[in-house]
Amino acid sequence: MEELTAVEVDRVIEMAWEDRTPFEAIQFQFNLSEQQVIKLMRSQLKRSSFNRWRKRVNSGVSQKHLKKRNPEIDRFKCTRQRQISSNRISKR
Repeated sequence: MEELTAVEVDRVIEMAWEDRTPFEAIQFQFNLSEQQVIKLMRSQLKRSSFNRWRKRVNSGVSQKHLKKRNPEIDRFKCTRQRQISSNRISKR
């Protein structure tokens, strides 16, 4: 895993907290596997916050895994979110 900047770490955490952003989107944008995201979240969050996040990811509410998503959803992000350009986020 390459070293991430503070801004990139913040963005990964933000994407990990979003229910509809799958781990595959984080992997596409930051080249981090699901296990690496879990490790990052564990190191960056308080224990109680990490436990709450893990419980939510493994619940039926979260769609962090593509298997749980509606097959009609064929995109990583909402059309109103910032544009993703390869491995970086670009401004509008």
